[in-house]
Amino acid sequence: MLDISADKVAEIIILAREDRGEREFDAFIEALNEDEQASLVALFWIGRGTYDAADLDDAIQTARDEATTPTADYLKGSPHLADHLEAGLEALGIDAQDAEDDLYRKG
Repeated sequence: MLDISADKVAEIIILAREDRGEREFDAFIEALNEDEQASLVALFWIGRGTYDAADLDDAIQTARDEATTPTADYLKGSPHLADHLEAGLEALGIDAQDAEDDLYRKG
């Protein structure tokens, strides 16, 4: 089970796309708890094709076990972060566009 809400992932997608500043991105990621960060990395891996959606639990456990770099730094290393997160959500049956649209309407 994913331990991060679609709204939080959508916020990260928006931050990654809009390039609102590295400090805001870093602060948002650092404010997530360890379970949320592990789920975020697992979601990224699923979207990138490293894991299948059916292997979510294994991906989360691997993210916990192999965390050696701050999560924000690790994720910023991907030029396609937003795309991979969207693909990961879609693979899990979550409509990424709806989550992003909800944030825009609230904001």
